[in-house]
Amino acid sequence: MNSIAGGGTLLTFPALVGLGVPALTANATSTVALVPGSISAYLGYREVLGGSGDWAVRFALPSLLGGLCGALLLLVTPPERFDAVVPWLVLGATMLFIVQRPVMRALRGRQAPAAGATDPIDRPPPASMLVYQFLVAVYGGYFGAGIGILMLAALGFMGFTNIHRMNGLKAVGGTSANVIAALTFAVSGRVHWPLAGAMMLGAVVGGYGGSRLAQRVPQERVRQAIIVIGLAAGAWLLQTRRG
Repeated sequence: MNSIAGGGTLLTFPALVGLGVPALTANATSTVALVPGSISAYLGYREVLGGSGDWAVRFALPSLLGGLCGALLLLVTPPERFDAVVPWLVLGATMLFIVQRPVMRALRGRQAPAAGATDPIDRPPPASMLVYQFLVAVYGGYFGAGIGILMLAALGFMGFTNIHRMNGLKAVGGTSANVIAALTFAVSGRVHWPLAGAMMLGAVVGGYGGSRLAQRVPQERVRQAIIVIGLAAGAWLLQTRRG
């Protein structure tokens, strides 16, 4: 799930809570457990990031800073306060991803070009994109469900059309935010290490395998999977909140 569109937290976090782990510890443990999967997913996408080095570096810096801020915020505030807005963030980002292609077509006044033909990797990302990525990373360090969808939606509106390159940049941003947040949680002593270790193995296999599999699926199918995962994640979060 994380390799294609994110949302792995929606499986790991409730599973840990179901085992009786306190919510804050479950969140920290889930973040640490998914870090190897994030790194392996990035390795799986590194080939499609050719020529995108400047974007990747500039994407990583606000992600690191935002992930740190989000992790520290989680450690000093009750998670319940943020839970109320999580479903709307995920659903809203999914809606953006659904409409971004027709909106961009309307703005350009013509059909979208072939995948990858107009990816804006020949110019640096604008400052507004970096600020947005910082805010997304803050959310990622705090909880993280749907962070991939938030990044994909923004990349789509920036003019990217190659879903695989978008997933590669998403992996860069997500990995950066997750790694710094995981280190923060580890230092804080909030991680349940036996459970985290058990989950890491599946995260590594799933992260790399999912990234390679996604690149062998038609791009439209990957987009459809992202939309389905986003809508399902938002609905699940809403139902959980109401329950």
